[in-house]
Amino acid sequence: MAKKSSRMGGRTARQALRAAPIPEDEKPVRPGLQSGRYQPLTQPQVEQIHEAALTTLETIGFANALPSIIERVTAAGGTFTEDERLLIPRALVEDALSQCAKNVTLHAQDPRYDLDLSGSRTYFGTAGAAVHIVDTVKREYRESMTQDLYDAARIVDQMEHIHFFQRSMVLRDIEDPAEMDFNTCYVSIAGTSKHVGTSFVDPAHVHQAVDMLELIAGGEQAWRERPFVSCSCCFVVPPMRFAEDACRVLEACVERGMPILLLAAGQAGATSPASLAGAVVQEVAEVLGGLVYVNLIKPGHPAIFGTWPFVSDLRTGAMSGGSGEQAVLMAACGQMGRYYDLPTGIAAGMADAKLPDAQSGYEKGYTNVLAGHSGANLIYEAAGMHGSLLGCCLESYVIDNDMLGAINRTIRGIEITEESLSVETIRDVCIDGPSHFLGHDQTMLLMQRDYVYPEVGDRLSPKEWNEKDKPDLLEVARSKVAQILSSPRPEHLSLETDRKIRDRFPVRLSEQTTGKVETA
Repeated sequence: MAKKSSRMGGRTARQALRAAPIPEDEKPVRPGLQSGRYQPLTQPQVEQIHEAALTTLETIGFANALPSIIERVTAAGGTFTEDERLLIPRALVEDALSQCAKNVTLHAQDPRYDLDLSGSRTYFGTAGAAVHIVDTVKREYRESMTQDLYDAARIVDQMEHIHFFQRSMVLRDIEDPAEMDFNTCYVSIAGTSKHVGTSFVDPAHVHQAVDMLELIAGGEQAWRERPFVSCSCCFVVPPMRFAEDACRVLEACVERGMPILLLAAGQAGATSPASLAGAVVQEVAEVLGGLVYVNLIKPGHPAIFGTWPFVSDLRTGAMSGGSGEQAVLMAACGQMGRYYDLPTGIAAGMADAKLPDAQSGYEKGYTNVLAGHSGANLIYEAAGMHGSLLGCCLESYVIDNDMLGAINRTIRGIEITEESLSVETIRDVCIDGPSHFLGHDQTMLLMQRDYVYPEVGDRLSPKEWNEKDKPDLLEVARSKVAQILSSPRPEHLSLETDRKIRDRFPVRLSEQTTGKVETA
């Protein structure tokens, strides 16, 4: 039975306990909490979508298939029609589902940040291909640069509730596609020791990047055992057409042991049906086709079920990533991933708002909540993105980290035990105690283990807020960003390894920027 504290109570005791560190496994939220409480589809509806997806693959199939895809699929029982569409029978999908990798781990350079994708364990991370960085001081958008992506990775490395870093912006200061792809990968893995996602436009770029990653890992075998970078591969051009260059990239990734996010991203009303159910059907069909493809190349290669149907504002045709329709669509896709028991990644947090303002808050809030509760393993684009993915904001990583911590707490839910029901605690306080719980042992025990506290969010009283010169959330976030970027650079890449990379590859980030220059 929990007793009231005889040592100290009230605010002083709570502040002292708040300052004391607690073990990682006793924190109120942790990476990989089990989700799946929100299910927008009934079980019969899930099965209807599954059947419709199989019918789509069997009777419509894919255009623009590479010869290597045609050869593998037809040898396994598929059909290449006179009008040059590749049809995939349901038996082939069922074979792929029976042999594909399911309990996948996405590794990180630091094993503490490994992502166990079994069951409905859920993680929040970044993504996107923004061509602008948001300047919150000038309230304007400017082109995103190599330094910006490195800074973003460094910030995410320090954010407790952002669990992985997929590249979030395009390096507009590098024109050569090969150098852009290489440096996108390099600055990401240099900036964070968490799992990194990147992308490539040409298979040769995959080989160059993996050569670097093998050097960092300590050799080919070490890389293959713990690949700490995955490839986001848009292998289809919706509706139902293979993207030929991306398919070659996919094949190169499988060859070199890099996990793949099989990404199908139709836009409802434009490149996928305006019907929300139809949009889900098309993306499920496309990604199941990709799963067949991967497993015909190498059975069991780690591949993530990446159904990302986007929403259009049908009045204008513009993307509407912050809409309610977007939220429920992605949650439905998360539910479909759980139906197949596949490692599943969906997208949320793609605010249409141009700045971290009230609109940004509500758009990110409901899209991330529904995605986080859907049972999906990976929630991409959950932090930092604005302008329907056209802008990335460094301050928003800090602000959104608070939001994601709170959302993760809702995923954890409420544990019901004899102790947590608190009958004896209530008896203790009401009969033997001071008629409040503020200094009680149970309160002191649970304040750090059951409650999440914001890092930059404001919970001051109006009086305290006024006394502290009325702090503004965005100003506090700017200070946090400045603090992180002025602190010592990450050192998970040794000086020796970094110099080997620079001697061999076209690194565009200065040595001084990465903190790898020895001082006299």
